[in-house]
Amino acid sequence: MIETLANRYTYVLLFVLLGIGLYMVIANENLVKKLIGVSLFQSAIFLFFISMAYVDGGSSPIVPADGRVASPLPQVIVLTAIVVGIALTAVGLALVIRIYSEYGTLREDTLREVRVDE
Repeated sequence: MIETLANRYTYVLLFVLLGIGLYMVIANENLVKKLIGVSLFQSAIFLFFISMAYVDGGSSPIVPADGRVASPLPQVIVLTAIVVGIALTAVGLALVIRIYSEYGTLREDTLREVRVDE
């Protein structure tokens, strides 16, 4: 089992990042920390797609050497997802700035109390 994990270290890293990101989204009350958790979660998904696309001994699909080629589709999907993730993070940070300027706090529980009082 240890040898299998040593050969698949990217999957171990994937699940560690996934767990940390999910924990940060669920357990933290601070909105900025939640956005960091979402970014870690996205990075884990990107790592998953790239790890699944790896072909041992594969070559570029432009000039195949012996017929074993790596599919370029996962890389294209990950590049698109990175752009979407950056846009999501930018919009999230803009919302956090607006929430802080309006309410003066970034804690979710405090925001709920303020919203109930209004």
